[in-house]
Amino acid sequence: MNADEFWANGPARIDTTRPHPARRYDYWLGGKDNFQADRDAAEAIAKVFPHIRTAARENRAFMRRAVSHLAAEAGIRQFLDIGTGLPTANNVHDVAQGIAPESRIVYVDNDPLVLTHARALLTSSAQGATAYIDADVRTPGKILQDPAVRDTLDWNRPVALLLVAVLHFVEDAEDPYGIVRELVGTLPPGSFLVLSHATFDPLDQKTITAMNAVNEGIKPTFSPRTMAEVSRFFAGLDLLEPGIVSVSDWRPEPGPRPTPAEATGYGAVAALP
Repeated sequence: MNADEFWANGPARIDTTRPHPARRYDYWLGGKDNFQADRDAAEAIAKVFPHIRTAARENRAFMRRAVSHLAAEAGIRQFLDIGTGLPTANNVHDVAQGIAPESRIVYVDNDPLVLTHARALLTSSAQGATAYIDADVRTPGKILQDPAVRDTLDWNRPVALLLVAVLHFVEDAEDPYGIVRELVGTLPPGSFLVLSHATFDPLDQKTITAMNAVNEGIKPTFSPRTMAEVSRFFAGLDLLEPGIVSVSDWRPEPGPRPTPAEATGYGAVAALP
């Protein structure tokens, strides 16, 4: 029995015939936790947009820099990461607990394969805590009321909410702005929002047309957004410098970095007023 057959028939009942964003992302990052449908979809996108692996790496690096800043400079010790994806190097708890071992992290994703790996690999330091819940960003109420969230995070202390590369899989009809408002509205004073989002803003029309064609019919629907549309997620919040920029340009480390057209994503960190 190969890996695809094992997961399709095993206890997790993973649908290996449909590509999943977390597994496709894993493939672009060089991971092994993906199936043929994920690889086929990922390669189809790479064919029309050869920089997709760069974009995936840059989004991951943005998350790492944002968490590092919040843990080291803002004193944040609690993180709620929705749309976790498959565990790889420099996960949220690796970064946060590497700076402050007492940090507490809750991971949220809706892929059974992510759940399986998270339970085995997303293990906490002795001083802190990690937890994982199986839930979808489209059900913020379920996430916020989950016992693992309430038991792991102290809602009387600041929390960093991470929505990294997840909202472009939420269609306008599913009210992504209402989802973010509900999540942010429950955060304690002193909390932060970390958000990245795919965009076609820097791409030429030929590439945009090809990307739309290759994404046609794939579920969940891919919904890149403009700068103006991404800005709406931060309504009423105080953006940290440098504001909403290409993920590669948010507090970058020294050295060359990809262009906005290669990174194709906006990123920002904002504080609750």
